[in-house]
Amino acid sequence: MRAAVRLVGRLTGAALVILTVYLVAATVGGVLPGRTTELPPGDDVEIGLLFGPIHVDFLLPADEETRTALAFASPAGVPVENTGVAHFIVGWGARDFYTTAGTYADITVSATFRAVTGDESVLRVDVTGPILEGAEYPRLALSQAQYDALLAEITATVGGPSIPGAGFTTTDGFVEAEGRFHILRTCNTWVGRVLRASGVPVGAWTPTPYSLRLSLWRAGLS
Repeated sequence: MRAAVRLVGRLTGAALVILTVYLVAATVGGVLPGRTTELPPGDDVEIGLLFGPIHVDFLLPADEETRTALAFASPAGVPVENTGVAHFIVGWGARDFYTTAGTYADITVSATFRAVTGDESVLRVDVTGPILEGAEYPRLALSQAQYDALLAEITATVGGPSIPGAGFTTTDGFVEAEGRFHILRTCNTWVGRVLRASGVPVGAWTPTPYSLRLSLWRAGLS
């Protein structure tokens, strides 16, 4: 019995050490400058970042250029061409986890394990109407060239067809995506990669929402 207790204690201690190292590395990765595409800055287009406890989504304007770029989501049931749509919500994540965990109560051990160790990835697209005035979320001003690059990076992530039956609202949908998801390559590192590709100087490695916020703060963007 004592040996079992000691083993549990050691495993718990090791897990805490690994978690601490991971979070410290995420902090360093957030402030360490990443390789950013050189593009002229500007304020032609405003985008937003929607932060959750573990996940960050893009909030994009529903202009004609965005509707064209996100046309891949139409077969998944997303009303891309609906004139009542004001914004698109776009995120990337682990297939098993992202398509089943609509709420934290839906999270399963198997989906979490696959997300940590490696899983196929998906893109999720949803729509929303006008954002209420005064709503607080980070907003980024991009030049047209930067926004073109951002949309190109998102569409380059599309890896296959829509996923039938996957979704949490009447307007969202999932499509297969490029790249494998794992603990070192999370939904938030994807957001960081897309931002760097569009000329936004975020950190080199942003696996958590906190490290992404830290990146924006370091760059003077929040």
